[in-house]
Amino acid sequence: MNIAIIPARGGSKRIPRKNVKLFCGRPMIAWSIDAARESGCFDRIIVSTDDAEIADVARSYGAEVPFMRPPELSDDHTGTIPVIAHAINWQQQHGATPVAVCCIYATAPFVRPSDLCKGLDVLQQTGCDYTFSVTSYAFPIQRAIRINTEGRVEMFNPEHFNTRSQDLEEAYHDAGQFYWGVARAWLDGRTIFSPRAAPVILPRYRVQDIDTPEDWERAEWMLKALQQSV
Repeated sequence: MNIAIIPARGGSKRIPRKNVKLFCGRPMIAWSIDAARESGCFDRIIVSTDDAEIADVARSYGAEVPFMRPPELSDDHTGTIPVIAHAINWQQQHGATPVAVCCIYATAPFVRPSDLCKGLDVLQQTGCDYTFSVTSYAFPIQRAIRINTEGRVEMFNPEHFNTRSQDLEEAYHDAGQFYWGVARAWLDGRTIFSPRAAPVILPRYRVQDIDTPEDWERAEWMLKALQQSV
């Protein structure tokens, strides 16, 4: 059994009610639910939430909310892995046996069904604990700078001041869209960023963190541009 779990707590502070706020005319969480449904990868699509409004919106778009997430897993400091493990445990206690479990973030309007399918394929073909979406940095991280306490500029890696950009190793970062994992890895709390994980590489134009109102506005423009290009 393959299960999608979408974590969506109600306590967003920087963008209030972020998970159900309208994004390009639809509740934000609806984009993730629809991508999961259209992928055909999942036997069940479950939203893990502590919030009644989020639960109602999730159900209206075709997801299940078979339990409410407990308060101890709904604060600002709870990580993703315990939330997914809790949902898997709930499934097992109610007669289901998840094999592959995909965490899809509720604020991932750029996630595509084909990316979810590719993630499952990579998980099965590699035998890894996890596969997840990544994208490349637009600028070489080896030439990054900091602003010190005196308001002056310093390089993180000054030894690369004269190194040509094309000679530096390309670096990637978490795209923050989805994380496939075998159920045992989630339950054991195994770290996602490890040699036991494989990447699903996405183009940079389909990746945007949405943590601030500025991020939100940028993401809406990006999605509108993508929709117009289809």
